[in-house]
Amino acid sequence: MAQKKNEAFVGRTAIVTGGSRGIGRAIAEGLKAGGARVVVFDRTEGELTGMDFRAVDIANSAAVAAAVGSLDRPADLLVNNAGITRDRSLMKMSDEEWQGVLDVNLTGAFMMLRAVAPAMCAQGFGRIVNVVSINGLRGKFGQANYAASKAGLVGLTKTAARELGPKGVTVNAVAPGMVLTEMTLALAEDVRRKALDESALKKLPGVDDIADAVLFLLSDRASFITGQVLKVDAGQYI
Repeated sequence: MAQKKNEAFVGRTAIVTGGSRGIGRAIAEGLKAGGARVVVFDRTEGELTGMDFRAVDIANSAAVAAAVGSLDRPADLLVNNAGITRDRSLMKMSDEEWQGVLDVNLTGAFMMLRAVAPAMCAQGFGRIVNVVSINGLRGKFGQANYAASKAGLVGLTKTAARELGPKGVTVNAVAPGMVLTEMTLALAEDVRRKALDESALKKLPGVDDIADAVLFLLSDRASFITGQVLKVDAGQYI
């Protein structure tokens, strides 16, 4: 029997990092609509309704362990969505710009995975989705730090899928291209135009389009999918 969308996550506890706005918020809202108890880990709360919030620096090992340990029941679902950019060409990039992006985008995801995995393995069930980027697959001028962090997260996804699979935990990734968020809509028109020209569909996805892919991989409909990277980019990178 087909699973009703509004019942897909009943009884599940989900953590979404970077869930206060943009793609993360759309994912959190989708999980809530599906019946999950949603806990958002972020620096600022934003306007969240019907969700729990923890102010967490995910690049801090002790903070992550404390936040995960504070939950009254273990997480069944994890979305590693938190990410930052500090764009600059390779030869002009500072140590801080390089390290800061890797600390959040890659090390933060590792910290979260390590913190939730023991309970998922003990209960014999877990679904993890890492939000990566097509620029981690193809590279992009001015994003050496960001592209490297997302490429590393692809490798982490595949390794975690192998290690955790025998315990009933799936680990996948969703790779957006340019997404129509408040941030990208504020960019210069020629930047969006370049992404649009690259796309096969000649239109760009919104946050709900990315969230739908993540929710699919978190659902029972994706029970036998693991270690995969699903590109949701309107065909920017084919």
